[in-house]
Amino acid sequence: MLPLQARTRELWDEHNPGLDTSPMEVVSLIKRITALLDRAVEPIYEGAALTNAEVELLVPLRHTDEPVTASRLASRLGMSRAGVSKALAKLEKRGLIARSVNPADRRTTLISTTRTGNDTIDELFPRELEAHAKLLAGLGRDRENVIDALTLLAETMESRFDSAPRDDLAQAETARTP
Repeated sequence: MLPLQARTRELWDEHNPGLDTSPMEVVSLIKRITALLDRAVEPIYEGAALTNAEVELLVPLRHTDEPVTASRLASRLGMSRAGVSKALAKLEKRGLIARSVNPADRRTTLISTTRTGNDTIDELFPRELEAHAKLLAGLGRDRENVIDALTLLAETMESRFDSAPRDDLAQAETARTP
């Protein structure tokens, strides 16, 4: 834990002795890692045709065999449907994705990347991966241990949410998507 975070925890412990501040250890590390990942890719996205967030949305679409629905994409990415819909509207206006009516369910649309979208992703995403690889190169043999620990963390956190409604939605989307 960084000195400022340790001091913050000490202060909270002093003023609220019954408060469990132990989650700060994990959460502060997650925030620190996220900030470092963002910092590593900042130069890539300065003046680029896409933002980092837009690339995260488009990468799963890039090599899919068939178009997917916005709802299914939101579920896969753990994002809100409203947020995905808003981002997709912007990407469509810029000619990076195309929407078509779902023949299996005319109430939904199918999303796919356009040639321009594919070219843009193909230019930016490998650069992002390279930046991440450089950042993580020092892990060496500990890489698998880190992956195991992060997987445990993600699974533990996911288990705290009631996933039944999301699973039902994903199953319904799968049934409707050809």
